[in-house]
Amino acid sequence: MSYFTDFEQGLPVLCQKLGYQFKDISLPKRALTHRSYDPKNSYERLEFLGDALLGLIIAKALFAHYPEHDEGKLTRMRATLVRQETLVQIADELELSRHLILGVGERKGGGRHRASILADAVEALIAAVYLDVGDCQFVDQMVLGWYQNLIAQVGQEQVLKDAKSRLQELLQGNHLPLPTYELLETRGNAPHQVFVVRCDVAVTGANAIVETGASRRIAEQKCAELMINQLNKLSLKI
Repeated sequence: MSYFTDFEQGLPVLCQKLGYQFKDISLPKRALTHRSYDPKNSYERLEFLGDALLGLIIAKALFAHYPEHDEGKLTRMRATLVRQETLVQIADELELSRHLILGVGERKGGGRHRASILADAVEALIAAVYLDVGDCQFVDQMVLGWYQNLIAQVGQEQVLKDAKSRLQELLQGNHLPLPTYELLETRGNAPHQVFVVRCDVAVTGANAIVETGASRRIAEQKCAELMINQLNKLSLKI
């Protein structure tokens, strides 16, 4: 994956993904700045606000979508939707790893793919948009656009974990080797690259799955989802 060396160079790509054009570009810049780069101007305060906004938006959506559920069930569903694993999936869809502003040590240590950083950046961006637009309704619509399918399906067990995790558990539960993922090629140039990934499993009758995505992780997740569907047809069950 290609990463932007300058924040302003990548900002138009980020705005297109968000569906929002910032008036004050210092807000998204701060939302993507880790304390390893600038401890006095990191995303931490924005992340605090974004966490609260996200919790409220998801709570309102679940309350409206599931009128038959009690407080306990709604609380568990909200926890699933705002937890780190789910936020990382959203960060991948937004390709936030390409835009993170990290210190040298954090970059070398794999910070661009660190789940805690990606999750925090999603929450910080929510706050950045809220402060810039000054309109709760717009922020609600933006966030619910990310969560539309997850909210509709959150009562189903299969959405509680990402596809790669579910595929791993499926194979382990049947005492089979873990899946392998191979990057076959990268097409095009940044910021419009397409990653082609192949997934193989050691299961008789299972064919390799090849999928594409805007990032390697997205392509791997798509492969894993299709592989699960194939294995279920072969009578392997989670």
